[in-house]
Amino acid sequence: MLPAAQIPQQASHRRLRPVSLGILAAGIATFTLAPGAYAQDAVSSADTAAPAGTEEKIPIAFEADTVEYDQNADSVTASGNVVLRREQQSVRADSVTWNRQSGQIVASGNVRLVDENGNQLYTDRIELTDELKTGAMQNLLLAMREGGRLAAADGERLPNGDVILNKAAYTGCDVVDSHGCPRKPSWRIVAKQVIYSEDRQRIRFNDARLELFGAVQLPLLGLTVSTNGQAVSGFLVPDFRLSPSNGVEISESYYWKISENRDLTATAYAYTKAAPMASIQYRALTESGAYQITGYATSSNRIPIIGTTVGTESESAFRGYIFANGKFQIDDNWSVTASIRRASDRTFLRRYDISRDDRLRSIVNVERIDQDSYLSFAGYATQTMQSSRDQGQIPVAFPVLDYRRRFDDPVLGGKFETQINTLGISRSNGQDTQRAFASAQWSLRKLTSMGQEVTLTGLARGDVYHSDENDKTSTVIYRGEPGWQTRGIATAALDVKWPLVGKVFGGTQVLTPRVQLVATPKVRNLSIPNEDARAIELEDSNLFSLNRFPGYDRIEDSVRFTYGLDWQFEMPRWRISSTVGQSIRLSNKPTLLPDGTGLTNKTSDIVGRTEVRYRNFLKVIHRFRVDKDSLAVRRNEFDAVVGNNATYLELGYTKLNRDISSQIEDLQDREEVRAAGRIAFANYWSVFGSAVVNLTDRSEDPIYGSNGFQPLRTRLGAAYEDDCMQIAFTWRRDYEATGDARKGNSFQLRFSLKNIGLR
Repeated sequence: MLPAAQIPQQASHRRLRPVSLGILAAGIATFTLAPGAYAQDAVSSADTAAPAGTEEKIPIAFEADTVEYDQNADSVTASGNVVLRREQQSVRADSVTWNRQSGQIVASGNVRLVDENGNQLYTDRIELTDELKTGAMQNLLLAMREGGRLAAADGERLPNGDVILNKAAYTGCDVVDSHGCPRKPSWRIVAKQVIYSEDRQRIRFNDARLELFGAVQLPLLGLTVSTNGQAVSGFLVPDFRLSPSNGVEISESYYWKISENRDLTATAYAYTKAAPMASIQYRALTESGAYQITGYATSSNRIPIIGTTVGTESESAFRGYIFANGKFQIDDNWSVTASIRRASDRTFLRRYDISRDDRLRSIVNVERIDQDSYLSFAGYATQTMQSSRDQGQIPVAFPVLDYRRRFDDPVLGGKFETQINTLGISRSNGQDTQRAFASAQWSLRKLTSMGQEVTLTGLARGDVYHSDENDKTSTVIYRGEPGWQTRGIATAALDVKWPLVGKVFGGTQVLTPRVQLVATPKVRNLSIPNEDARAIELEDSNLFSLNRFPGYDRIEDSVRFTYGLDWQFEMPRWRISSTVGQSIRLSNKPTLLPDGTGLTNKTSDIVGRTEVRYRNFLKVIHRFRVDKDSLAVRRNEFDAVVGNNATYLELGYTKLNRDISSQIEDLQDREEVRAAGRIAFANYWSVFGSAVVNLTDRSEDPIYGSNGFQPLRTRLGAAYEDDCMQIAFTWRRDYEATGDARKGNSFQLRFSLKNIGLR
């Protein structure tokens, strides 16, 4: 080692390997240069050791084109592509000067600093500590790892580590477009002073204003922004709405981040035609799951609804709604799922535009799932929102138990599955029913040498039912006989498919003829209450089911033969699939299936489904059911989607001409058309709308009373949305009034800023 006095004033090397700079507590460093360069030893080994009781500071490694040492000023200057690194931090600059006496580091010229969190600071000149902490800086730009950008004229670091920036501006928008060209952000926050806390990873604005499109400015109070992308407590952007029921509405929310896994949002609503309302939403994430609780509360006038009669005099009362749900995974097999929904009255949700659901369902379900078994223990309760329904007729289901277990290869290489099911249904003003059954099903699937897929199935089941107050069920075929009832069920089935593959029209087609034979001896159906198998109709989805009834309470008996054809065609960008089929009962005995279901007579109606897809741009689905005698279309349903995520059109049409008795309320005729769409233009703008129109006339449904063209819901709006902001204006019209939920036009203005937590 050479004495310090013999070191030349400059040592120049192009792209040296990194130079190690060890900064000690005393502020004295030792340089170790690349081979062939000069080195220094300014102090003895005793001096370079850290004083007793102090911790050695983490060294800073650097590289540069040129290193100069000023002996008089006791400073070291690195020039040309200078890079300093300390753990996860780095500094790049044209020149860096280190004062050995004060420990101050000054970087100048195209400075770029990256902190341990990935945030990047660009500036002309910056003062750093020996831990690469910022000091004074000028003309700076801070690019956050999560996307935000903060610019300021100058700044300085306080003794507590906070950084004060003057004449600052912040935005969460991209400042360049997709082609890399500069673009003006759609919003930014300008402030006289900004305080940046690196430890808390927060930015606090003083005397701030929100600037939109470079013109509109709105004052902001107490705004705090997170630099790590996490939410912070604070007020959200208000929502504005105009509705016929409540008049002008203004809602303001405050978000409180309680901890990293819990938060709470409180919202106040003010109306010109109604009393104020408040809501609270609490969310939590635990080690075993997550849950949320949302509640609304107000005291306002409402018009009572009793059965089908709507009152005319309003009454003041407490009104509200609670919605809570969550799921918890206890271990690898056990889980608990719960959802609770309850409203104070039937029009509250619609009047305050919270939900348009016609029923609120609450459920608690405990499940155990493993490779070979499934266990569910649940309870259900439903609150109707329909004015024509009697809540006393709505069932509460508890307990609901379902257990299934599968055994592989127990008999002849087939699969064996057992099931135990129980159900208890109670009504405050209706029929009560309890059910329990046990079943066993065996199935064997084989492939023949010619490629046919043959499936054999055998099913045996025993049921026990109990019911009372059966006469309170208005539909006779649903009642069953009161008291205890039992029945046995046995079913055998043979199912054969024969896929045929070939080339056609430049693509590949698969033609699959299919036949099925199902035999079930006569079953005591009408003596059993029907709670879950009411809305039966032949369609493509249940054509080959062992039991075409949707639930367990009704079983399709006798012997039937079903045949059909599946066809699938694929070529580049195109895919077409189609199914058509029919079934024949091999018995002339009367059936319990009512007229209009497509299954009443010996020969069923013809059902089918066709789907056409072109890439992700076009999707068309058509479902139909044709009367076997008159060829009248009993079901005609179209659904089409054209477009992409930005611009699309959805069309739907449904006509159910079942020709069924009006006494079966679950299967009435309906006809409606649906449309929804969105057109995007000028990069960020779009118009959107939707409509549902009821086309059912009095001849199809005398009870409903429609005139053949009755709009149910219409909506139209325009929106602006870019990478950091969304503004939407929506008009909606309601055509029916129920209680205090009036019909008429509603208008809503919604505004949200992305990447900042404001909504």
